[in-house]
Amino acid sequence: MSDTNGPRALLKRIRVWLIVFVVCLVLSGATAFPLVTELRLLDSSLDGWAAPVADLFPGLAEWIDRVRGGIEDADEQAPYLLYGTDWLAFAHLVIAVAFYGAYRDPVRNIWVVEFGMIACVGIIPLALICGPIRDIPFWWSVIDMSFGAIGILPLHHVRRMIKRLEAETAAVAPVAAPA
Repeated sequence: MSDTNGPRALLKRIRVWLIVFVVCLVLSGATAFPLVTELRLLDSSLDGWAAPVADLFPGLAEWIDRVRGGIEDADEQAPYLLYGTDWLAFAHLVIAVAFYGAYRDPVRNIWVVEFGMIACVGIIPLALICGPIRDIPFWWSVIDMSFGAIGILPLHHVRRMIKRLEAETAAVAPVAAPA
């Protein structure tokens, strides 16, 4: 009979949550590479099959059209500016790699999860400060902030499970006999 609540099962659940988080982190980072193509597809979809969304949210459609135009102009006139988004994508990938330590030994590397939680919280002041400076609509900053608000939830859950794993493994560890 297998123990579905013991340290081994807890470790498995921690690892599954970490894999899901890393996959989401990699996917969100990877979308920063093909920005021109993505924005063209998104803008054309709002004129095509997703027109009901554009009709429901005209501000969104206008914003996407404006951003597409700006990205296309930058790509044509100053493609080196898009190199910054390549670095954004790279940063996501590097952060994802750091989570391997937490996957391998969650108790010892809990700091990686805590670092991720701090990064999620940091998204909020960044969006609130830089959004207005860059003339980003507030509702778009709210979308950006939601990545931090949503991202911290699985990390907080993983941190709690790691603390429980730490307590369970400490209780099971043999006590050294006095010399």
